[in-house]
Amino acid sequence: MGMSDPIADMLTRVRNANHRKFKSTDVLFSRMNLNIAKVLKKTGYINGFEVKRDGKRRMGLLRIYLRYSTANERIITDIQRVSKPGRRFYVGSKEIPEVLNGYGIAVLSTSRGIMTDKEARDLNVGGEILCNVW
Repeated sequence: MGMSDPIADMLTRVRNANHRKFKSTDVLFSRMNLNIAKVLKKTGYINGFEVKRDGKRRMGLLRIYLRYSTANERIITDIQRVSKPGRRFYVGSKEIPEVLNGYGIAVLSTSRGIMTDKEARDLNVGGEILCNVW
């Protein structure tokens, strides 16, 4: 049986690994998870990621390397899923909310790809808010 919400699974694994201060965590590979990891890398919330292909399984793994400050403080304070399979949350370009008055980011799925709330406002596109990170 398949997973009903792979994005929420990824966010939960990152949240739990970050809480326990792990160096990395593995999530199931999907293009959506890969694009979300690219946005988190670009904004500085994670150190990086790599795709692990396993010959035995059809599905690959996405290893996400978490980032901490020099004093071993967490960079990701919290990460929350906004749009869920049972309740999608769409916004226009003018209604995109700021996360913690600009201290956090919202990750959106738009017609131009996965991007942050600031990029979506600059490109004047709306979309589905996937998650908030701060």
